[in-house]
Amino acid sequence: MPDLLLELRSEEIPARMQRKAAGDLRKMLTDGLVEAGLTYEAAREYWTPRRLALDIRGLTARSKDIREEIKGPATSAPEQAVQGFLRKAGLASIAEAHVHSDPKKGDFYVAHISKPGRAAEDIIAELVPGIIRSFPWPKSMRWGPASARPGSLRWVRPLQSIVCTFGPETEEPVVVDFDIDGIRSGNVTYGHRFHAPGEFTVRRFDDYVSKLEAAKVVLDAERRKEIILADARNLAFANGLDLVEDEGLLEEVSGLVEWPVVLMGEFEQDFLAIPPEVIRLTIRANQKCFVTRPQGAGEDLSNRFILVANIEAKDGGKEIAHGNGKVVRARLSDALYFWKTDQGDLPDFGELKASAEKFGLDLKKPLDQRMARLDHLNVTFHAKLGTQGARVERIKRLAEELAPVVGADPALARRAALLAKADLQTEVVGEFPELQGAMGRKYALLEGEHPSVAAAAEEHYKPQGPSDRVPTDPVSVAVALADKLDTLTGFWAIDEKPTGSKDPFALRRAALGVVRILIENRVRLALTSIFAKAFANFAGGASQQSDLLAFFHDRLKVYLRDQGARHDLIDAVITPQSDDLLQIVRRVEALGSFLDSDDGRNLLAGTKRAANILAAEEKKKTLVAETVEPALFREDAEKSLFAAVNQAEKEAGQAIQNEDFSAAMLALSVLREPVDSFFERVLVNDEDQAVRANRLALLARIRAATDQVADFSKIAG
Repeated sequence: MPDLLLELRSEEIPARMQRKAAGDLRKMLTDGLVEAGLTYEAAREYWTPRRLALDIRGLTARSKDIREEIKGPATSAPEQAVQGFLRKAGLASIAEAHVHSDPKKGDFYVAHISKPGRAAEDIIAELVPGIIRSFPWPKSMRWGPASARPGSLRWVRPLQSIVCTFGPETEEPVVVDFDIDGIRSGNVTYGHRFHAPGEFTVRRFDDYVSKLEAAKVVLDAERRKEIILADARNLAFANGLDLVEDEGLLEEVSGLVEWPVVLMGEFEQDFLAIPPEVIRLTIRANQKCFVTRPQGAGEDLSNRFILVANIEAKDGGKEIAHGNGKVVRARLSDALYFWKTDQGDLPDFGELKASAEKFGLDLKKPLDQRMARLDHLNVTFHAKLGTQGARVERIKRLAEELAPVVGADPALARRAALLAKADLQTEVVGEFPELQGAMGRKYALLEGEHPSVAAAAEEHYKPQGPSDRVPTDPVSVAVALADKLDTLTGFWAIDEKPTGSKDPFALRRAALGVVRILIENRVRLALTSIFAKAFANFAGGASQQSDLLAFFHDRLKVYLRDQGARHDLIDAVITPQSDDLLQIVRRVEALGSFLDSDDGRNLLAGTKRAANILAAEEKKKTLVAETVEPALFREDAEKSLFAAVNQAEKEAGQAIQNEDFSAAMLALSVLREPVDSFFERVLVNDEDQAVRANRLALLARIRAATDQVADFSKIAG
């Protein structure tokens, strides 16, 4: 079976686009081949900064012949229908059609279509130019004299050459010949821009890879990553250091080089006074370099960094490392300036008095100044939800309200909420927005805040995703809940809810964050009462309470399903009024354990049978007595069930009041035997209407007793 090699070589492709572009190329070409009637055994994509490549193995040499019949209208159909049929079938006239007869429908036209198979080379030559012209780059450009013409070729960077060879392993492959805007396909490519810029011919993929390697190009991006990581670890270790690994940076750097050469640079020790996060981000963002730390030094960094060059320099890379060090020092000088500036007075210090008085801030403290400035400048949070200052005031009140519920000191919660957003006005966060929160914590500790207040400045944003940890310090929990609940109630009040896949304000993430904080910290919170207080800040918001609670129920279901809980048990426990998420979780856990037992499984079967009989009779408007009358019992099984229901209802109700759901399940388990006996020995639909109504009322009592714990009708099984 023949194999296909395709390479599209260009100027440097931005690193962030390479992986997706290679995947898009594979999908577009393989989809096109299959649609044209070809099959293949395997396909894999490759990429470097200057090329996208495809290796397609076991491609059929020719598409199959196609014979099909296209049924047309009746021979008596109007001309318009006949013309539509001719266009669909690709016939020049009705004379080319055949007439078939049907005993019921009469005569009708049929087109016999025969399409001979096509050579794979012809299909590829037709497909590839179309793919190149329609390629979904996020950004693309035109270049050269041809760019002045309408419809000229666009590519992410100027396209320079195309390799396209096809053939079986045992034969000399052919070049699949096509041309796109003057670039003709061939079997010639080029190596590393500096080390091996000359051309060379390639035959098939294995030959292509080995020749590229000889020309100082590592084609496989995963292998480039492995080389960089191993060499960086070894170089750091040889200097008594540990590499601070960074998968995102490793992915990016592997897309910047075709021949990775790992080097070490350094900067002055004085810069280590800057927080490690700031050093790391400065070096990462500006120079795409990795930082290191002394072996066994915890979070402290060293003054050495790892860079990845794209050439083997004659001096061993000394000049490259020196040049990178000069740029790093300049960037760290800026970072040091930002760090020191944030610990001093603001230039508009004198204008902040009113905001400081409003919030009870101490303008002798730098972070308090930044909070006062956030309010003074009327920084907008959202056009319909007011300023950041107004939002901080809401969060402060809500955090103080939540503090006793989560075991936090209300005064600390209030102070933490006041300072939580202050670092948005710092120079470091202005330069590196991803450090918001982390810098708030550092600055709060520097000015002597309580450790819990400082921790809340960083942790109130958490969790920021399903894998992020939840805050556990009570003050952090109070502020994190207040922050997320204010966001949710605010956007619900202005009717900016998530729709379909769109969630521009990350409200699903905020709600899931509340769910995780409450459940993983085992916090009991009546959401409806806290909604009432939060919605009071927004006009017309109260009408949205039930809808927001339903949204929380959906997020809770997602969370519990991810934890392995059965969806039917969740549905059986949740009611539209359920507002204590931790209680729902405990009910689901207890119900799951109960149904894993023989008593639980048998009671479920009996209860569902009772509910089904009752529902069917209620649908038929059969009389059901309002209360059970013991005088109408005719069988011992009725008496036993009645006594058991009374006992179970009382004990389960008491257990639920004590929030002991396992005990409630245990109380229900006594119903198992009497329910089984009842259905074995008693005919519910007795001829005597009063007896039947009484027995149906007994079934209703079973349903009521179990409904205290869960809606058993929603449980599968």
